[in-house]
Amino acid sequence: MQSVWTLLSFGPDGWGDDLARGVLVTVSLALVTLPLGLLIGFLVALAKQSSEPSMRLAGNIYTTIFRGLPELLTLFLVFYGAQIGIQQAVRLVRPEAVVEINSFVAGMVALGVVFSSYASEVFLSAFRAIPRGQYEGGYSVGLSPRQTMRLVILPQLVRIALPGLSNLWLILLKDTALVSAVGLTDIVRQSSIAARVTKQAFMFFGVACLIYLALAIISSFGIGAIERWVGKRAAQR
Repeated sequence: MQSVWTLLSFGPDGWGDDLARGVLVTVSLALVTLPLGLLIGFLVALAKQSSEPSMRLAGNIYTTIFRGLPELLTLFLVFYGAQIGIQQAVRLVRPEAVVEINSFVAGMVALGVVFSSYASEVFLSAFRAIPRGQYEGGYSVGLSPRQTMRLVILPQLVRIALPGLSNLWLILLKDTALVSAVGLTDIVRQSSIAARVTKQAFMFFGVACLIYLALAIISSFGIGAIERWVGKRAAQR
């Protein structure tokens, strides 16, 4: 029986390389999903506070759907459903074509829409916390609505929304484990393969737990640094 350190070592005799690649996939997926989710969430929040009833309705329907569906089911719908839909559309032009959606892209899209549905609520609460006089003050000094949003509202919005978005980032980091269900070799899938091959399930899943905990701790330090930086910028204004 191999020792723990041998199993976790790097090289042909250990699984350290595979676990490291799983960490890289997990972190990469979370990092590329974050801006997508933030952008969509911000746009949905704008729609939900729009004066146009159809925009508000569309925003509310979006958040209701993706906050109500389980994340794993959303992932399956994107990975399998979108693949079928795109393939049917492509076959109208090229009947022999075969379309396959990359599991990384499917995970990014699925986690992005789920993240954005929750982020939109955080942004919406932040918008409502900013006094209406801030908008009027920007207009009174000759700023256009777009300039007022960029120069006056957004800096305050980021500061107010940051704690809520920080929590959503940690949730997103953990939700990346779901992509193992569609074959993406993240931390959980690499740990599962190692556990099946070595019959050391408790050890490898325990290592996976420690890796996620370490990522959460590192994220907490990073979030704290961002919050201090934002606080200093706000104090200088």
